[in-house]
Amino acid sequence: MVKGANVGLSALSENVGAVVVGLGWSSATGEGDADVSVLLLDADGKVRSDADFCFYNNPVAGDGSVHLLGKTPTADGSEDRISFDLDAVPPEVDKVVVAASRYGGARFGELDDLRLTLADSTGDGLARFAVHDVEEVSALIFGELYRRAGEWKFRAVGQGYASGLAGLATDYGVDIDDDAETADAETAVVQAAMAEAADGEAASARTAGAERAGAERTGAGQVGAEPEGSAPEGPGPDVEVPGGTSTATSARVPAQSRDGHAVDRAATGPEPAEPGTAAASADASKSARRPRTAKKKVTLLRAARKSLADNDTWRTARLFPGSALKSDRERETRATSVVLSVMAQVPEFGRRLTAAFGAPAGRMETFTEVTLPHGESPRRPDGVIRVERAGKLWTALVETKTNGNALKPDQVQAYMDIAARRGYEAVITLSNDVALEGSPLVDVRIDRRRKHKVALWHLSWAEVVHQAQMLIRHEGVGDAAHAWLLQELLHYLQHENSGCHGFQNMGAAWVPVRRGIDEETLCQGDARALEVIENWERLVRQVCLRLGGELGQKVLPVQRARRGADPGARRTELADHLCEQGRLNAEIRIEGTPGVLGITADLRTGKLRTSIEVPAEGAGYPLARAKRLVRRLSDAPADLHIETLVDGRGTGPRGTLERLRPEPADILPKDGAQITGFRLSLFKGMGAGRGSAETGFIRSVDDAVDRFHAQVVAHVDAPAV
Repeated sequence: MVKGANVGLSALSENVGAVVVGLGWSSATGEGDADVSVLLLDADGKVRSDADFCFYNNPVAGDGSVHLLGKTPTADGSEDRISFDLDAVPPEVDKVVVAASRYGGARFGELDDLRLTLADSTGDGLARFAVHDVEEVSALIFGELYRRAGEWKFRAVGQGYASGLAGLATDYGVDIDDDAETADAETAVVQAAMAEAADGEAASARTAGAERAGAERTGAGQVGAEPEGSAPEGPGPDVEVPGGTSTATSARVPAQSRDGHAVDRAATGPEPAEPGTAAASADASKSARRPRTAKKKVTLLRAARKSLADNDTWRTARLFPGSALKSDRERETRATSVVLSVMAQVPEFGRRLTAAFGAPAGRMETFTEVTLPHGESPRRPDGVIRVERAGKLWTALVETKTNGNALKPDQVQAYMDIAARRGYEAVITLSNDVALEGSPLVDVRIDRRRKHKVALWHLSWAEVVHQAQMLIRHEGVGDAAHAWLLQELLHYLQHENSGCHGFQNMGAAWVPVRRGIDEETLCQGDARALEVIENWERLVRQVCLRLGGELGQKVLPVQRARRGADPGARRTELADHLCEQGRLNAEIRIEGTPGVLGITADLRTGKLRTSIEVPAEGAGYPLARAKRLVRRLSDAPADLHIETLVDGRGTGPRGTLERLRPEPADILPKDGAQITGFRLSLFKGMGAGRGSAETGFIRSVDDAVDRFHAQVVAHVDAPAV
């Protein structure tokens, strides 16, 4: 599509009751990013209330019609996906605007390949819109869904805002809160609550997620023109924003800017009301109802309670015990029943797992071991998910594998045929494996003669664990019983007997490839090297899911590929590099950190290297910068390697932290060359086995990333003292 064009959805597909919009972009460094947002507008082009503004602090619309699904890796970057249940959009909503915004002074003109894709509920692509000629704007409207004559249509917009997310939201009628006032009010309420809670029981707060700095209101005007129904121009306040409140009362912590440095947001603004007074409570209640564009920081209270057990050998009773599981069949049956039952009972969790598959936002029921006719021998899929919305049913069959067992193509094919014949919408496979773009786990035959289309989707156990972690540890659910159910689910999935531990095997080609590299007999074009590359990519994606769930932050693999590169061609090129160099390389981007975390597995030396490049901070003489870095790394391991990055010459002096602590000047170039940054690296031995046992390669990668993040990255990201 071209800018300004529009098309009716019913003309593109019969399955448009639910659609998925993807927003994508790429950058030369692989680090460019933006945040998506959605606004539901009435006939006057305004939101009905602030609840109609969906963004990172409010990812799900109250009526379930919009769900921000987050980012998924692509061949040349990442793509943000948004699920729309168009049948659930209230009739008074005439238009749905899809936008994105950048932060920290970044502009969309710095990104490449800006694009919007539209897919129906089966995953089939319907439309694509490439946005061109975007300059100095920090917010961009990609497109809009709107009603005309009783049907939904899509319009390609491509309109920019110089005023950022806050300006865009304000122009559409969102009541943006003043951040300084809100911070003061929140502080007053927290102080009052803490005074009332003086019952002598200790509590510890765990902070998760990084505050997102508010978009600057750098200009009042819009850039570009919208062909129909454009939003009126209007000035907006210079603000940052909320978004939501923690389900538990928490002590206030300093906000953080996008570069990770602490910001005292309460340093300006009016004096706070006296803690505990009605004025303080009223002010906080008022501001809590309005969104702020600074990303919320959720702090969970963990009360220290004394155990009632006689000794440590007593085990807490669990809702889903895993100790008695012995056979693979028992593991599959138990895991399916546990996950499906929690999906049905915890709406936030069930919706999060099914929204990307085109399921509507409605009442969900789940079933196990359902018998369905199929020729002479009935079939029994592991589970069935049914969602009812406005009298319509959405149905998916579920096939589950645990303990590393592979999906069987004939089974999946049979379920696809049954679903097509019975008018079901989807088949969902759930296993330890991680699906890759352009590389399906199971090849199935699609009968194009059938009018009814069935979508085939895949979930990994790592994704299920990730979503449970994000909800109960960082984002919260609306009910204490639901939080407890999710906690029990998480405990079960992580139990050693559950068989739900995610990707655990580098494959049969791992040992032959390692041997071929050692003996220098591995040749380019070897199919075994390609298999290792694919499994390495699965492992890296799983590392991102696990780390993101623990931190409550977006963690994504960085893909550095040419624009429009085919995923298969990219993996083939990486396989040739593996044959030639004997190394596996990956990069992951952790939200809020100053650089990209690199992972290198050298199969020749058996060493794992984790590293990050950080800029040389602040003003001052080079020695002052070196001392500042060493001071920040006071708690880092002594064997941390530090390399100086020199402008135009690559690397300069290098040394271990142990040697540099007494003499930081040793890291400075002797010729006075300009220092641009530092590379920090840790090395450790690499596991030899192909599995995830204690001596396996997968375990060694997990341990290396965890150690590097906890002992190095966390200190670099902290403010200097």
